[in-house]
Amino acid sequence: MNRIFFGLVLIGVPLSLIGTIMAWSPTMMFGVYSVTILALASYIGRATDSLSVIAGPRIGGLLSVTFGNAVELTISVFALASGYLNIVLASLTGAVISNLLLVAGTSFFIGGLKFKRQKFNVYNARHNTGLLMFSVVVSFVFPFIFAESISDTEILVLSTGIAIIMLVLYFAALFFHLVTHRGVYAQKGDEPAEEEEPEWPKGKSIAILAAAALAVALVSDQLVDTFESVAESFGWSEVFIGVIIVAIIGNFAENITAIYMALKNKINVSVEIALGSTLQIAMFVTPILVLLSYFFPTPMPLIFSTEALISMILSVFLSIMIINDGDTNWFEGLTLLLAYVIIAIGFYFI
Repeated sequence: MNRIFFGLVLIGVPLSLIGTIMAWSPTMMFGVYSVTILALASYIGRATDSLSVIAGPRIGGLLSVTFGNAVELTISVFALASGYLNIVLASLTGAVISNLLLVAGTSFFIGGLKFKRQKFNVYNARHNTGLLMFSVVVSFVFPFIFAESISDTEILVLSTGIAIIMLVLYFAALFFHLVTHRGVYAQKGDEPAEEEEPEWPKGKSIAILAAAALAVALVSDQLVDTFESVAESFGWSEVFIGVIIVAIIGNFAENITAIYMALKNKINVSVEIALGSTLQIAMFVTPILVLLSYFFPTPMPLIFSTEALISMILSVFLSIMIINDGDTNWFEGLTLLLAYVIIAIGFYFI
């Protein structure tokens, strides 16, 4: 399998460059870009696995989340520069839903087929779900509630204030996890029972992780240019592209990594990736985009559509119910996956 992914990288990256320069069919290039991202994601997974053996699952999960979300951030910045505010908000919605339902659901389902029961650190999970409630249910809902009773300028001021607050709390959460309370809530089984040897040393792992993530971001940027043509070919709406297609492509790396970790019975890393990535999207990427939008012609208010808010809130509540007991299985993974399918069908008809 590693040889297959290596071959796809060797073929996919040059084809992506040649196809872009030669202006090949957007529909064909959509397939080339997608396969290339998938192959590069496998290297992100292997590098992250090596780093989690060296530094522990918490750091490994944080690195995977950060490099994985670089794709969404890059795509969104280019879309903001072009004035596609609705697509940016739709892609952020899709990232939250995809991480909570698709990434977590796929890793729980596939890992559960191999292991009857997979246990993870419930204290860390509950801490993260509390932050999810704050970021999605509180920070995203309140601007929507006040949008009709205040002016556009006041909406931007409110959005900016909430963005700054979320950034402060996000970095405070990192400080809490990695400094003041590092290991305080550790449970038996958080670390591998047997001492493992990483596939690659630390320096090589970081280099491969950075190179693969950069390549994914560059190819994803080209992928965005094909969406309009692909939408016309398949009859997809802009909302569906933003919420479903962009999120799936952007989460390829995280999904592959989470599945890979679940298959190795490192479900703590899978949970850290799914919840941590959602938190980083909601509490870091989204506020950064709100602040960056002031450097572009049209600032972006923190106002999501009714359908987007309901979908995100329901995804948060379902995730909390699933992970609240500290273990998972294939049936719970299937539940999350089917919830994602229902939401995807709904956005398809919008």
